[in-house]
Amino acid sequence: MSDNQISGEIIVTLREVTADTLREICRLNVTKEQTKFVAPNSISIAQAYFSEHAWFRAIYADDTPVGFAMIEDQPEKPEYYLWRFMIDHRYQRMGFGFTAMKLLIEHVKTRPGAVEFLTSVVQEDGGPQGFYEKLGFKLTGEYEEGEAMMSLPL
Repeated sequence: MSDNQISGEIIVTLREVTADTLREICRLNVTKEQTKFVAPNSISIAQAYFSEHAWFRAIYADDTPVGFAMIEDQPEKPEYYLWRFMIDHRYQRMGFGFTAMKLLIEHVKTRPGAVEFLTSVVQEDGGPQGFYEKLGFKLTGEYEEGEAMMSLPL
């Protein structure tokens, strides 16, 4: 698996969140209207530290942090779950999110027994459903905690 991919002339990478980068990752935010679709990064990182199955990374465009991603990684299950994904409002619609998701998909494909990548979406105007559909995710018809489940066969 490659840890980076070029989006235009900019290299997009997935990097570990460290003590030195924690504050800047926690300062990344979606627009006010998008806050109903994704939890703040500080909450996600806190949840990750209390979950044995969380795998999370900061998304960088060159050396600028632009987003955050977290998956539920349970190798004993055939599906992996995109738990959180966000791109800071200043860097949306620049291709970084699409490129980062391709990196995440490639990462999941390398995991033991992975046959499916799942996520869930709030089905409201401004939500991310169309974004995930462009990456090949499809609605499953199932719902969890009021969110529509989407699946990408690997």
